[in-house]
Amino acid sequence: MDRDPEINGGARTKPKRLARDAVRSSLRRYPSQLISALRNSGTDPDHEPRPVLDELLPHDLAVSWLGHASVLLGLGDQRMVVDPVLSRRIGPRVRTRTIGIERLEPAPFGPDSLRGVDAILITHAHFDHLDRETLMGMTDERTTVIVPKRCGRLVPRGFGRVVELDEGGVFELQDTEIRAHAPRHWGARAWLDRSRGFSAYELRHGVGNVFFAGDTAYTDAFDGLEDIDLAVFGIGAYNPWEHMHATPEQVWRMFNAIGASRLLPVHHSTFELSDEPKDEPMERLIQVAGPGIGRVVTPGVGRLVQIETGR
Repeated sequence: MDRDPEINGGARTKPKRLARDAVRSSLRRYPSQLISALRNSGTDPDHEPRPVLDELLPHDLAVSWLGHASVLLGLGDQRMVVDPVLSRRIGPRVRTRTIGIERLEPAPFGPDSLRGVDAILITHAHFDHLDRETLMGMTDERTTVIVPKRCGRLVPRGFGRVVELDEGGVFELQDTEIRAHAPRHWGARAWLDRSRGFSAYELRHGVGNVFFAGDTAYTDAFDGLEDIDLAVFGIGAYNPWEHMHATPEQVWRMFNAIGASRLLPVHHSTFELSDEPKDEPMERLIQVAGPGIGRVVTPGVGRLVQIETGR
């Protein structure tokens, strides 16, 4: 049974309890990760370049999950990537080292394989969504970068254009209309940096429509969406962050509320950001989907999947 999204463990969660649980959760992981980052000066592994952008071209709508919240999308003749994070660690950069959490599984390829995409969409400024090291490896004057309000200065130089979109804002990228929506989350780059925006993105094209929810707790803000062929929702990092990250059961409810045809679950099993076991998010999603599991797209990391739309 779905839990009330405003209820945690059967009682209304108070702000003090949320803060206490968050601190305890962080202390279980971050100190050891920080020590490991300081001791280990290793760099990101070298990857053989892969022609992933060419692999998208024969398909009207195709998608590849790159781990965590990173998704490569082919829509018509346009190629886009959302929240590209391909680094071995995420976190602030101190000289030549990234001080933060290490990937549980390696990235499928390096950022140079994504150089030349038509657009990069960033949902918010958290380190696991806006990774400057990955972006620096993707710089190309042919690429437009779309970010929420007050996030443009975080994007490295070298891209053709950086566009900031606020809630309801629309940007036309050739034949694709990109509209920003407001998820239930928060925008920040650092602990006291709370003024940045955060977005979900609706993409509409003649061959298909795609929705990227970004990070969000349970919300009915997306219920007005229609005719979505593929919805991308995060299903992990909910324990103890359910007030900011939806559970798999809540994601299944939001997915059905917008009537989308297919669901791509992301934001799981790549970085240890919360207390639930690595495999739990997908196990819970499979259970709640039941007979509808055929609507869930579950590619392996880096594997391209074609989405049929019938258009």
